[in-house]
Amino acid sequence: MLVDSHCHLTDPRFEADRRGVLFRALAAGVERILVVASNGADALSVTGLLDEVEGMAEVPRLWGTAGVHPHEAGGAKEEDLSVIRELARDHPRVVAVGETGLDFHYEHSPRAVQESLFRRHMALAEELGLPVVVHSRDADEATARILLEGGTRVRGVLHCFTGGEALMDTALDLGWMVSFTGIITFKSYGSRDLVRSVPGDRLMVETDAPYLAPAPHRGRRNEPAFVSRVAEELAVIRGEDLNEVMGYTTGNAVCFFDLTS
Repeated sequence: MLVDSHCHLTDPRFEADRRGVLFRALAAGVERILVVASNGADALSVTGLLDEVEGMAEVPRLWGTAGVHPHEAGGAKEEDLSVIRELARDHPRVVAVGETGLDFHYEHSPRAVQESLFRRHMALAEELGLPVVVHSRDADEATARILLEGGTRVRGVLHCFTGGEALMDTALDLGWMVSFTGIITFKSYGSRDLVRSVPGDRLMVETDAPYLAPAPHRGRRNEPAFVSRVAEELAVIRGEDLNEVMGYTTGNAVCFFDLTS
């Protein structure tokens, strides 16, 4: 059994064959999926999908998040934040706040706006007692600073981790989780020592689909069935048995996000 702990099934690239994607995921042993929102409208789409497939036996069980991605931060309105608060508070299958965080690589939104919205997501997660899903790209120092402001009061995961040792150490010292994607399968990936350094009880795997398809699927649309490749590469890098890796990453995700009800 596997958990894809972060994907974007409401992305338009899944519109034509979303059910097929879910069928293939279950056939590949992916029994649970966390569907991650990128803005207020997307959070509504996520909960719509959760409601649509609830009770269907032939697809994985789905849970979701509500939040505003840093790329979308510049266009976020108070109405979006109200929607996110309502869904995170009231929808029974919304189990985390996010994704939020900082992206100083593309800077689709002003840095100050990203930081402000990140702090608001952290405060909402603390208020509701939910974990927070954090994106950080080329923003290690600022991300660590905001984590240190409230990270001991909030459970969090650094998803699609591509940062450096200092940010990882900050997150681990605060008790946070770290999640890896298909990036670790790329020949150019150069942080295998960091992958080996994460304690097993802090690790999760994800696809971030439709982005970042792992080798040998690189260049194609990613999908949850491919999370098995991430687990396989994690086992190779860490010198561990694949079944062991599948077991502890699944257990970590189920426990961290409470993927049980």
